[in-house]
Formats: sequence, C-alpha cells, structure tokens
Amino acid sequence: MYKRTLGQRIFDAAGQFPVIALFGPRQSGKTTLARSLFPDFVYINLELFEEQGLAIEDPRGFLERFRNARGVILDEIQKTPQLLSYIQVEVDEKAVAGRFILTGSQNLLLNQHVSQSLAGRVALFTLLPLSIEELRQADALPSTAAEMIFQGFYPRLHLHHIDPIIFAESYVRTFVERDVRDLQQIASLYDFQKFMRLCAARIGQLLNLSDLANDAGVSLPTVKSWLSVLEASYVLFLVQPHHANFNKRLVKMPKLYFYDTSLACHLLRLTSVDDVYDHYLRGELFESMILSDFLKKRFHQALPPNVYFWRDKSGHEVDCLLEEGAKLYPIEIKSSATIQPDLFSGLQKWCELAGYPSGFGTVIYAGEEEQKRPGGQLLSWRML
Repeated sequence: MYKRTLGQRIFDAAGQFPVIALFGPRQSGKTTLARSLFPDFVYINLELFEEQGLAIEDPRGFLERFRNARGVILDEIQKTPQLLSYIQVEVDEKAVAGRFILTGSQNLLLNQHVSQSLAGRVALFTLLPLSIEELRQADALPSTAAEMIFQGFYPRLHLHHIDPIIFAESYVRTFVERDVRDLQQIASLYDFQKFMRLCAARIGQLLNLSDLANDAGVSLPTVKSWLSVLEASYVLFLVQPHHANFNKRLVKMPKLYFYDTSLACHLLRLTSVDDVYDHYLRGELFESMILSDFLKKRFHQALPPNVYFWRDKSGHEVDCLLEEGAKLYPIEIKSSATIQPDLFSGLQKWCELAGYPSGFGTVIYAGEEEQKRPGGQLLSWRML
C-alpha cells in the first residue's frame, strides 16, 4: 500500500468532527485509506444491494446496528443519500468525534446532500489518484515522463501491475455504464463516450463550448451538463485564466485537462508509450499531468485549488500561475527532455508585465536535471 499524504489530515480531523466525508474518483484509494486509518471500524459497502436496501427501507434500523461500534465506514454513500439526515440525528444525539467515515465518488451529489444534512458536523476531504511525490517516495516512478503519462496514477494499477490499456477500458466502461446513469438520464451512452473522446482531443486547449457542441452534435446546454458530469466524477477539470490587469485584453475561456492522463490516452486511442512520444498532443498530456499534480498537492493538504493560467490576446502565455496569498508564482511546463534556450521566454515576458524580478519563475520539463538559470529555476518532473 502507498502512503497517502492526506492520511494524517483525515486522522487528525477524526478527533475533531463526528463525520468525515472523503470524496474522489473511483479507484483513487478512498476505501483502502479509510480502512487503514480506522482498522477497528465496522465497514459497510453500500454498493451491495442488501446493505443499500436496508439503508433505504429502514435507515433507523440500519444505523442501530452500529450503536456499540467504535465507528463505521460507509462506503459509496451517494447510493443512499437519504441516510445522511438520519446520521445527522445520530451525531446530534451522541456527539462522538470520528464516529462516521463516509466515502463517495460523485462530488456533485455528495456536496449537495452533505452540505444540506451535515453542515457544521462534517470535515470534507478529496482524495485523487497517486501524486508524483507519493510514487517517488515508494520508489515507483517510471523512468520517463511518457511512461508516466501512459501508465497513469491509479493506485491499483501500480500495486498489481495491471495493463494500463485494460485498466482504462474497464474504468471508462464502468464509469459510463454506472456512474453516468446515476448522475443523469443520458439517452445515448455512445454519444456520451464520443463526447469524452472529443474532450480528450481538446486537452490543454482553450475550451470553446460552441465548437464542442457542434462536433458532438448536441446542444450547448447538453455540453454544459455533460461537462458538469465529468467534473463531478473527477474525470476532467477546467483551469481558469488569471485576470491580472496588465493593460491588455486577456483570454477569458478556461482550459480543459484530465485528472489522469491514462484515461486521456485511452480516449485518444494511444496503445503504447511510443504513441505518447509521437502524438501531436504530447505536450498537452504532459501539461495535464503536471497541473493535475498541483491539484493533488492542494487537495491532499485539505486546501482549495490555486491553479490558473495566463494568456493575453497577443499570444503571450504562462502555462500555470500558482496563487499563494497575494503572490503569484509563474510556471512553464515543457514536455521536452532537452534544455532549450527559449524555455524561459514566456516567464520573462510575464515577469516584465507583472513587475516581478527577472528569473522569478520555474520551468518544469521532462528531463532529469535541476538548474538555476538567469531566466528562472529549471525543475525535473520527477521532483515535482
């Protein structure tokens, strides 16, 4: 098992809140982490029809079973959201810290129900797949960035050495056939899978909703609805532009990325590491991997996202701005493993416009070396 950065945060919060809610995509390791942190808790999987049926038909009787337990882990709580109101009554009657650990893989539904039923009683956490740091600490990083992009970051895939192609195909089919039906009544799952492939083809690019609707052959409201499903299920995320005032017109559209590049590779029909090397979106896949890792760092420290990008109408761009308080940290992301003289040109332009000292930014690249250069810091992806 891999040591998860978020584990200590959850364990500490369980001493302060009666309910812990752990969100995240399927196969990100939520159940494994919860059971390892609280090994003496009763574990209930609400995907099992008998448990689900009892929780729906007799919620009081369902919870009565755990009266004398140290605590209980309720896995896939989105299957029985009505149970949350009864959990509220339970924790109000018996104020014991860390009594219920809830896990779920549908952020949208869970946020709505948890916010309504357990406000002030619950600590919320998000667990994404493994980070580069977590894999590095386990001495499990592949030798190249392209291998990492193709293999992805799901713990089970690494732990059991599963073929990434088989894993991604099974993941997408399970997601579409089960989770999508739970979230929305989508008439054609084939059209939705086509939509996912169109999203993968736009990875790292500005998201034009009208163009996406035309290519998918669906309405603009449908595109917005389907994007919300993919965001709520932790398949993709949008990075918003940072609207710093540099007296220039700025791009206002977000960029689209995937939380896990192995799923994007599968949707792009890439079947080997060589395909990643040769693909025209190799740079965008690398960028998606790095930005996703920045999000993991924030979520796994129980902090809100702080990732933006910057681009003006003249084409000047910085791939990533990390917002830390009142300060911005500019980062360029380059899929090349070779150190080129122009790696720092975007950073230098941004520092000039923003009034930051020259050499303030960082370039993350696919190579191995780390250097301090006049234009900024050069950092290997392996040391992210």
